[in-house]
Amino acid sequence: MLKEVLSKTKQNLESAVDFYHKEVGTVRTGRATPSLVEDIQVDFYGQKMHIKELASITTPEPRTLMIQPWDANAIEAIRGAISKSDLGLNPAVDGQTIRLNIPPLTEERRKEFVKVLKNKTEETRIKIRRIREDAWNEIQKLEKNKEIGEDEKFKSKEDLQELVDSYNKKIEEMEKKKEDELMKT
Repeated sequence: MLKEVLSKTKQNLESAVDFYHKEVGTVRTGRATPSLVEDIQVDFYGQKMHIKELASITTPEPRTLMIQPWDANAIEAIRGAISKSDLGLNPAVDGQTIRLNIPPLTEERRKEFVKVLKNKTEETRIKIRRIREDAWNEIQKLEKNKEIGEDEKFKSKEDLQELVDSYNKKIEEMEKKKEDELMKT
């Protein structure tokens, strides 16, 4: 029973870290990466779709993104969605493609993006705390139902805390790496 609780907790923590990784990927640095725009939602033919579902996204140069829609009718919808996003980028339609030139970040914009990064990190830490709390409640319930003893309960609490600490460390490392990236480029 305890192994199931810890296994489920580990899966939940893993998904929280994966979600954080995707969120951090959307925080803009001075370099062009497809993750900046791939999850922007586009209203196309009455459906909400991600850009990555409508087009191929490439980086022909370090500061340029090229978006090539598979359907030429999607060009205006994609351009509009990027313009409305909070990236602050100006998409340029170039025939059958959309070009995004990523300007170098000013010091002020870098600091704003670091604040966004810190907010995303804190949101993920809150998720991790909730996951830990849910697991601890399940462990306590097992002890209350006499499925485990008190010693097992406290050993499980230590194991749970070690698990949570390792995932918090992963989050910190990812945050530090992204912050360094933001402040250097």
